[in-house]
Parts: sequence; C-alpha cells; structure tokens
Amino acid sequence: MHNADETCGIAQAAMVLGDWWNVLVLREVARGHVRFDALAAEIGLSRKVLTERLGRLVAHGVLQRSLYQRRPVRYEYLLTDAGIALLPLLVAMQDWGDRWVLGDGSVTATAAADGAEHARVHALVGTRLPDGLELPGTQGADLPLVAPDSVATVLFAYPGTGVEWGERIPGAIGCTLENRLFRDAWPDFRRAGVDVRGISTQLPYEQAEFARIEKVPYPLLSDAGHQLAAALRLPTFRGAGRLRHKRLILIVDAERTVRHALFPVVDIPHAVAQSLRLAADWARTM
Repeated sequence: MHNADETCGIAQAAMVLGDWWNVLVLREVARGHVRFDALAAEIGLSRKVLTERLGRLVAHGVLQRSLYQRRPVRYEYLLTDAGIALLPLLVAMQDWGDRWVLGDGSVTATAAADGAEHARVHALVGTRLPDGLELPGTQGADLPLVAPDSVATVLFAYPGTGVEWGERIPGAIGCTLENRLFRDAWPDFRRAGVDVRGISTQLPYEQAEFARIEKVPYPLLSDAGHQLAAALRLPTFRGAGRLRHKRLILIVDAERTVRHALFPVVDIPHAVAQSLRLAADWARTM
C-alpha cells in the first residue's frame, strides 16, 4: 500500500471490504447465517476460500468466533461492534445498487412490480427473522421484532413522521396517516390476538415524541443502526440526509416466520385494512 494510504480511512476500510467475498460474507452474517455450512450454501463459496475469508474478517476484528458445539468443535461467526458499525455501509451499498445499477437513478419510496426490491421483499415470505434481533423501542428498552404473547405480529416499515421532504419524493408522504390508521385499528388487532410494531430509521427520541403526541399505543422501533434493513435486505432511499425504509408491511407468526408481505404500499388505508384481515385470518388458524 502507498504510504499516503496509511492515514486514509477509506483506504483502510477498503482493506477489509475491498474483497468481493468479504462483503458477501458480512451480508450473510447480517442476515443471520452465522454458521459455516449456512454461509457456504448461501454464498456458494468453496470451503477453502470461505475459511480464508472468515479468518481475515476475524483478524480484522469485524467478526468473532463463538463456540456452539464441542464434539466436534463448531463455531458461529458473529458481528463484533466493529462489524455492526459496518451495517449502515452495507445498506448504503444496497441502496446505491438498487438506485443506480438496478434502477434508473431516481429517488423514490416505492418500487416497480418487476423490480429487484419487489422480488427481495416478497421472497421474505416463508423465511424466519434472525434470532435475537432486537431494536430500541419508544418505551426506552430494546424489544424483539415479534411480540412474545401474540399469535401474529404486523411489522410496518415507514420512511419517517413529522417531516416535510416526503412531498418531494414519490411514495414517501403519508407516514403520520399510516400510524394514525394503525392506532385507530389497534383495538381490532388486539381482539384478534395480533400485535403491531412500527419501524423507521428515525432516532428513538424522535419516535418517542411522536408516539406521545399522537398517543400511539403500539411500540415504534428504531432501525437507525440499520440492523433490520441489513438482516432482511429491506429497500431504502435517502431523504433529508438519512437512509430511510420504503413503506412495507410484514405479517409474522409467533415463530418469527414471515407469512405475508405487502409491498409496495401505495394505498395506505387499504394496506392497513388488508394487514388486519391477513393477520386475523392467520390468527384464527392457530
């Protein structure tokens, strides 16, 4: 490496992420594929090459090995604090690829039915959310994505409340309306044994203030660190200097399996009503 690069953060980061396989390994670990065989299957790497890449990422302090079986010895590969700090970069890479490589370069909070984002979201149906993933909630504590006492949970991701820029980005406006509609339908969800959780990349204190003013009865979870976006490869867009979730709704059962995905969400009242119907129908089968 050129001497001038020794003080360049970009160059140093490229030492870790400049390898194609390193990036894909981190992508899969973020998605919850933390064991060797699962990583090999998802990425399609030979065992020799995967062993080398995992060793490098551990040496860089991005991953750590955690013993989960003694006979024979088996390890899981988990993100360190340094690895978790890379998640916004992975999400930014995905956002850039969705917009400039797979898209036409325009900023939008929606998606075409024949596009990559649409395919990724709907491919979540039948998959399980990663174990142990919790996000900061408006009540001041980290909460699991799925409510432990409900037969189903409706997770709705939205760009952000209380902001004016949404009017300039197709599909971004309507977050306050969506929260109000879920709030008003909350008694119907609870009667059906279904929980609701809203998710955005806004900071916890921003969500808490909104929840207080609007009397939102369900938790709002902050994905400001992009852990959920990276885990599920959720579609994002950049608005007002922040990566934000595109609006979507997932209906998840008690075992954390996604049963339905609504995306893109264009008609917000219809989507809220549809999510209630789908979640209630699923709850009745349990």
